[in-house]
Amino acid sequence: MNETQLIQQLQQGDRQAFTTMVQAYQHMVYNTVLGIVQQVQEAEDVAQEVFVQAYLSVQNFRGDSKMSTWLYRIAITKALDCERKKKAKKRFNLVKNVLGIGEKEEEQVVDFHHPGVQLDNKEQAAILFKAMKQLPENQRIAFTLIKVEGLNYDETSAIMQTTVKAVEALMHRAKENLRKSLRNYYSNHS
Repeated sequence: MNETQLIQQLQQGDRQAFTTMVQAYQHMVYNTVLGIVQQVQEAEDVAQEVFVQAYLSVQNFRGDSKMSTWLYRIAITKALDCERKKKAKKRFNLVKNVLGIGEKEEEQVVDFHHPGVQLDNKEQAAILFKAMKQLPENQRIAFTLIKVEGLNYDETSAIMQTTVKAVEALMHRAKENLRKSLRNYYSNHS
């Protein structure tokens, strides 16, 4: 079945088509989300939300882009929403701590194995993923899609709904920021 047929069947509410979509894109969605939220359980939950959102909004899918591009957009939006909620919760807990009514929150350690990282590189990958969390949102998305997911600049610009030149600029700034961050990390930990 081609993508057009799959979309038509999804829009008709065909459950088998939904199963086919999930099977075809589950690894892509999960890996993308994991690259952003960096927690296995959260990534699993968010990935499920992505497919629920896709199922609920497939009627609005006009076919202007590939299905994978559409799913990447949903995955990134859901993952970033999850990150924002975590930050808001962290800020609220900080206020509670200042007021003396909260519990001290432990710093979350990056403890996951991204499918794209070989085991012997796990420690370096954890340091990189931690540094990526400090990047501004658009730089982080571009870096994740290109360097973690292996997409090219054209695909990334389509997903991010921007130009290739803008993605190139985001990547340049992301690399510069990561170099500074990692240089600081290694100079403080050596």
